[in-house]
Amino acid sequence: MRDEIKVTESDVEERGMGENLDRLNENLARVEELSKRLVAALAQRQPGDAGLEGPGQDLYLKAGMAYWNEVMTNPAKLIEHQVEYWGKTLTHFVEMQQNIAQGQFTAPEDDPDLAGDKRFSNPLWKTHPYFNFVKHQYLLGAKAIEEAVAGLEGLDPKDRARVEFFANQMIDLFSPTNYLATNPDALERAVETDGESLVQGLENMVRDLESRQGELLPTLADPNAFKVGENLATAEGSVVFRNRLIEVIQYAPTTETVHRTPLVIFPPWINKFYILDLKPQNSLIRWIVDQGYTLFVVSWKNPDESFAGIGFEDYIEDGYLEAIRVAREITEEKQVNVIGYCIAGTTLTAALSLLKKRGEKPIKSATFFTTLTDFSEQGEFTVFLQDDFVDAIERQVEAEGILDSHYMSKTFSFLRAKDLVYGPAIRSYMMGEAPPAFDLLYWNGDSTNLPGKMTVQYLRGLCQGNALCEGGFEILGETLSVKDVDIPVYAVACQTDHIAAWKDSYRGFRKMGSRNKTFVLSESGHIAGIVNPPTKKKYGHYTNPDLPDTPEAWLEGAEYQEGSWWPRWEEWLSNRSGKQVAARVPGGAGYSVLAPAPGTYVLEKTNG
Repeated sequence: MRDEIKVTESDVEERGMGENLDRLNENLARVEELSKRLVAALAQRQPGDAGLEGPGQDLYLKAGMAYWNEVMTNPAKLIEHQVEYWGKTLTHFVEMQQNIAQGQFTAPEDDPDLAGDKRFSNPLWKTHPYFNFVKHQYLLGAKAIEEAVAGLEGLDPKDRARVEFFANQMIDLFSPTNYLATNPDALERAVETDGESLVQGLENMVRDLESRQGELLPTLADPNAFKVGENLATAEGSVVFRNRLIEVIQYAPTTETVHRTPLVIFPPWINKFYILDLKPQNSLIRWIVDQGYTLFVVSWKNPDESFAGIGFEDYIEDGYLEAIRVAREITEEKQVNVIGYCIAGTTLTAALSLLKKRGEKPIKSATFFTTLTDFSEQGEFTVFLQDDFVDAIERQVEAEGILDSHYMSKTFSFLRAKDLVYGPAIRSYMMGEAPPAFDLLYWNGDSTNLPGKMTVQYLRGLCQGNALCEGGFEILGETLSVKDVDIPVYAVACQTDHIAAWKDSYRGFRKMGSRNKTFVLSESGHIAGIVNPPTKKKYGHYTNPDLPDTPEAWLEGAEYQEGSWWPRWEEWLSNRSGKQVAARVPGGAGYSVLAPAPGTYVLEKTNG
């Protein structure tokens, strides 16, 4: 087989291929070997539930009916769209042919929609007749699809949002940058390296397929560049408590005195807590400790199949209430302040409601980072929160006991497909580049499984049922509601957050029963808006002491503030954290040090 694809010296002379014959043949030999591995890797892929791969047949039926209804009731409109598309396509083709025949080429003005689109940054997209033609044909097709979808009548808002999402997925998929023959960057790189880039790209693809049992999703960060506990999550501290769900880490003080009231952070159990302690210069954990607080952080156990029956009640009882108890006993304080991030903030709301029902007051104040409690509007997640998809997840967790981290990673990635799927795939598979040494992307890939019961409770009860805001969330023998939260609360939402949209966060926060509510809107997204140290002076924030009926009204009356929200929040927190006392070392009051930070649970990996 290898002799059949070997390039000879006569081939080189006839084709003018240069002096790199040996290197080229080496690359061809590597391609043969990699092709065998590719076939073997693809064979590992197990067929999954079709409901997790795309929308159910009912959505296709609804979209098809809406389309044909438009055909029957307004055929002139459809014909007009088609003729317009055909006319523009043919006109552009004729113009290109004429330019080439005349031996000249003047590129037309770039489409304004391409401003800032990194996919088409190579000058050849504008100056080369072939690539310019391909680009504009793609743009014409994309616009035609968008207009066709926009013209569909009779779809309810959720179905329309889903049709638009999947139409945009198709548009992104068929971008010419995703294919070697129509990607000038990849072709130039292949020529420069005598095909080495393509071979390395195939190597990267095979590696990803092998590591994910035949499922293709590009690796976003160099897996060997970081090690948790060595160059990530290095803040000094100790694990002082461990049970089946959590490790509680108490961080070592860096000041001689600390505020009397301790602080407990509950990070989300989708991914891991060290997003708050990536590097020293952007570590919120280090910054809080440096401000003089006794800080406890929960590190969640990465679930396996044995966690199938673990639900929200377990996360509240064995997670939240246990961590709060530990912090109070170690510090010998009656109350603590708490923070909940994302889904951990949603669950913190339920825990606060439960404590209210029980007549217990161990919490002095609560802060919520990018937290949703009102799911009446589902934003970009509308696509994944309808019955066809949730039914498929329910079948998956019933069969396996957990929702494998792969599904969550894939969902979040395709919400930003250009940046998290196709862009990395092009760089890795066509350009042959190694994944970058990027701490945030490394953390993003260090994902976690979700327990089966908790997953269904979250999707059915909270996301679909909106139970915390409408009717109540029934667990632990109580009916829990946001209205029960009556302690001082502070919320930080992020302006471009595509996971917890800030307007949705505002609506739920406003419904809390507390008379003391502060809402802050940070610039940037779900992570960068929170991990925003003052020293970087990168993102500002908005403040408004009033909480009008709508988020739009809040923003209209808000004042923009330069720099990070951290100092502003810390001033609020310090007023609720008591007098200064001698700094506390980890442990004590009957609690021994079990392991150094970042602990053991955070090191556990998923199969994917």
